[in-house]
Amino acid sequence: MRNFLEKGTSILFRRQTNILSAAFVLMVAVGLSSLLGIARDRLLYARFYSCCSQDLDAYLAAFRLPDMVFQLVVLGAVSSAFIPVFSQLLQKDKKEAHSTASSVVTIISFIFLNIGAVIFLFARPLSELITASFNPHQINLMVDLTRIMLLAQFFFLLSNFTTAIIQTHDRFLLPALSPLIYNLSIIVGIVAFSEKLGVFGPAVGVVIGAFLHLLIQIPLAVKLGFKFRPSLNLKLPGVLSIGRLMLPRSLTLAVSQIELTVSVFLATSLAPGSLAIFNLAQNLMTLPVRLIGTTIGQATLPSLSRDFTKSDLAEFKTILINSLHQVMFLVFPASTLLLVLRVQVVRLAFGAKTFPWQATLLTGRVLMFFFLAIVTQAATQILVRAFYATHDTKTPFLASSISIFTNISLAIFLTFHLGWGVIGLAAANSVGSLVQTLLLIISLDRKLKRFNRKDLFAPLLKMSLSAFLCAIFLWVPMRFLDKYFDTTRTINLIILTILAGATGLLVYIFFSRLLKIQELRSYFGLVKRIGKWREVLSESDEVIESASR
Repeated sequence: MRNFLEKGTSILFRRQTNILSAAFVLMVAVGLSSLLGIARDRLLYARFYSCCSQDLDAYLAAFRLPDMVFQLVVLGAVSSAFIPVFSQLLQKDKKEAHSTASSVVTIISFIFLNIGAVIFLFARPLSELITASFNPHQINLMVDLTRIMLLAQFFFLLSNFTTAIIQTHDRFLLPALSPLIYNLSIIVGIVAFSEKLGVFGPAVGVVIGAFLHLLIQIPLAVKLGFKFRPSLNLKLPGVLSIGRLMLPRSLTLAVSQIELTVSVFLATSLAPGSLAIFNLAQNLMTLPVRLIGTTIGQATLPSLSRDFTKSDLAEFKTILINSLHQVMFLVFPASTLLLVLRVQVVRLAFGAKTFPWQATLLTGRVLMFFFLAIVTQAATQILVRAFYATHDTKTPFLASSISIFTNISLAIFLTFHLGWGVIGLAAANSVGSLVQTLLLIISLDRKLKRFNRKDLFAPLLKMSLSAFLCAIFLWVPMRFLDKYFDTTRTINLIILTILAGATGLLVYIFFSRLLKIQELRSYFGLVKRIGKWREVLSESDEVIESASR
């Protein structure tokens, strides 16, 4: 047993230095977490949608204000500024790097607690401001839940910095497993507490899950040598650099939060349950984005940061293009599957007896209009990290601002003037995401002294063609099998989805091989090594140093 535990701990603490192997580690963990997330949502909607859709909308809306503060204060620092600066400092002076990290965590915590206190005190007027037609019961519920969620976001603040420190040391497995604990906690809250506490049951699960999300990462951070010492040293060069870099990123997130808040406002102005439908479709849409785009993006950022530090522009561009192609190779078929099999996927994910058929169809339609956003948002996960690695956070801010203005304007027009309802929100989101991606690619092309057009676009065109043929061969067997399968039975629905999906994927692989898409060989090579999973998890020797060194 002791030997088993030691080996298990070694795997969790190992370093992944190869981008694809690190991304593989993240994908597996995010995939498991996403499955739990789907189970969580299924239980949540089965419990509350039919009987208490207004309470469910209030629960979902209650995340808006706490999440807004978290995004602005924490992610503005972590995603764009902290990792590149901390990575540079680690290569020069580990002691200064850890002192900088302690100061940044202390400063960000201080800011969060002060803003959080304001939201706690003024939760009612703020809740009334961002919702269009909530009744007094929903407002009261949203106010109480918002105050509870603030505590969860504080735990996430500490946890995200811990994750950043660990990932900068090229350890990805343990941080990627933390969301599993988070989702499990919410599931426990739904199953064990919702009968007596109503929607406060899952809210309790959110707080406990956020705390555990932090707790399980602390031992590895300590073993890597990090010791948190509260400090408000604003004069450290690293702190000043992070402050300068995070300001444009925080502004980017600020306009993004405006976009999300407007979506909540518009959704709550529609029929009861519209926010819940939009949230469900958005969760399915973001699944391949998080599973593929975010994981490869997270694995790529430390390498991009190091190459920029070394002034190796050629290697920087090579890693960027390869990472983008690796993302697109997986995202194209994933988005195609969701497009063609959207109703089947919604039924499997959320089709409990208490989730009406009309709601299933509407969720499927909303998901269809999210199709373009899946592809563009996944690409954006790589593109923005290229800017962050070069310490440029202003360009992503400008691109995001234009994108969000497009999204909001189009959403208002489609939702109210054309009467598209919640579908209009998804369509506007897709157009806005496309605008952002195009602006980022054009800006990077100028910044990096032009990409090789053939190297960049030829593989993408081949992947697009393969995905188009995949969609055709996916749709045909799905329509054929639907005539002979009684899909009111879950087992038949599962069989149909698997058979149709497998057919489409085999076609995608066949044409990818025919068109000689390089990424197919890379992923096949990774699959062959899954049997040697220890090697995949550890592309280098164990290099964790004791805290005393």
